[in-house]
Amino acid sequence: MRGARAFDRGGGALGLPRPARRRAGESVVPMINVVFLLLIFFLMTAEIAPPPPLEVAPPAAEAPPAPGAEAALHVAADGRLAYRDARGEGVWPALDDREGDAALPLRADAAVPAAELARLLGRLAAAGVGEVDLAVVAR
Repeated sequence: MRGARAFDRGGGALGLPRPARRRAGESVVPMINVVFLLLIFFLMTAEIAPPPPLEVAPPAAEAPPAPGAEAALHVAADGRLAYRDARGEGVWPALDDREGDAALPLRADAAVPAAELARLLGRLAAAGVGEVDLAVVAR
């Protein structure tokens, strides 16, 4: 019975005192819920892109596609040229067959030396290309 009395007095089974109860920490679940609700609210009310000033249905027309990456003159880091399906020196006859006076998009590798690019621009001017748009990427 002696062990029973020690247990009754608040001690453990071996007569040791029980550890003090820890106070429960505050739950972060309500804060997470509020953050997600705010996130949903701002996503639903934000304007991703401004709406057009007028709803317009453009007329349908048959026109050639706008020149894209395939209509650009590509210059590799080692100086190789490509224009549409033409490669190497074959780009010059392909450029002669180019229609219109629109600017020629030029996509040069960043590793192409400036002197090489200047020589290419001179050769393009001699071939009759009056304007060149150099494609760059934002920093």
